[in-house]
Amino acid sequence: MTIATTQAKKPRVTERKFRGVTMPTAGHKVIRKVKREGHEPSIHGTKLWRSSFLIMDYLHKHPPESVSNVLDAGCGWGITGIWCARKFGASVVSLDADPAVFPYLNAVAELNKVTTTPMVQRFEKLKKSQLAAFDLLVAADVCFWDELVKPVSKLIDRAIDAGVGQIVIADPERPTFHEMAEKVINRHGGDLIQWGLQGKLKATGALLVINNQ
Repeated sequence: MTIATTQAKKPRVTERKFRGVTMPTAGHKVIRKVKREGHEPSIHGTKLWRSSFLIMDYLHKHPPESVSNVLDAGCGWGITGIWCARKFGASVVSLDADPAVFPYLNAVAELNKVTTTPMVQRFEKLKKSQLAAFDLLVAADVCFWDELVKPVSKLIDRAIDAGVGQIVIADPERPTFHEMAEKVINRHGGDLIQWGLQGKLKATGALLVINNQ
């Protein structure tokens, strides 16, 4: 007689912890609740993108001397800015062209017991006078189309002219990101750094880091 055996199913992972923040997956109850309410992002704001983790890890290992005001550009669910709010106690503006991402961002921020200020804006509409309020600009996975190369590079131009002290842009090394980074480094200098995470949370890519102080 054969005795059937069953293996217990592994519990589904609905959140991860990294550098002091909680990062929910699409299956987390707070994210499912936002989805049930009918919010549907249209510009890839459908999850936490791993390039954000590279910025968090880099800034954890190379913290700025002082940071009070942060712009998280193309924020999506906003984990980079949320991490900056927790890590540095910074005031964070979370900027995205898609207003539908902000209910997700608010859910993630609430999980982490912080708040950020939402701003619906396209990169090319962000003025130098607005950028002057920030001492750190972070952005992850924002140069994924050919038509984004110019807006992202021009945003960095204006940020440097406005006196933003540090700019950190991360990407899994799409050709469009490298095209943008080359243009920016030729104009302003800066470093293109290979960065990766090992262990339970894996991510690889490159960071464009500009110190403008």
